[in-house]
Amino acid sequence: MTAVQDKPARLISGPGMLLVWFYGVMVVGAVSRSAYQIATEFDRAPLAYSLSAVAGLVYGFITYSLVRGGETARRAAQACCAAELAGVLIVGTWTLIEPSAFPDATVWSKYGLGYVFIPVLLPLTALYWLRRSRTVTR
Repeated sequence: MTAVQDKPARLISGPGMLLVWFYGVMVVGAVSRSAYQIATEFDRAPLAYSLSAVAGLVYGFITYSLVRGGETARRAAQACCAAELAGVLIVGTWTLIEPSAFPDATVWSKYGLGYVFIPVLLPLTALYWLRRSRTVTR
């Protein structure tokens, strides 16, 4: 019997494809919004616009990792989703406690209220999917 090397685990099968779609939409939304705001009114709310740009980059990396597949990409996506969730919770709480720190909203303001709470639901869903899609190695 010969050993056959397994292909990298696909992360975009089934519900993973829906995650890629949502993350792709969030990349476009966050990057385009922050690029416009940084280019036209950065001095108004530099922290908010910079955080939205960072969120867009994180969404982009997660999208890439999901499409790439494999165990290394799964772990990278998992770490980014955990960081994303932490960012949403920190910024969301910060915007509620100290609204004056954010004269304009970020993607993660009020836990993603401006994006129908997708920014807080997406990493939770992705973390669940990534954990479920983990390959077992012996």
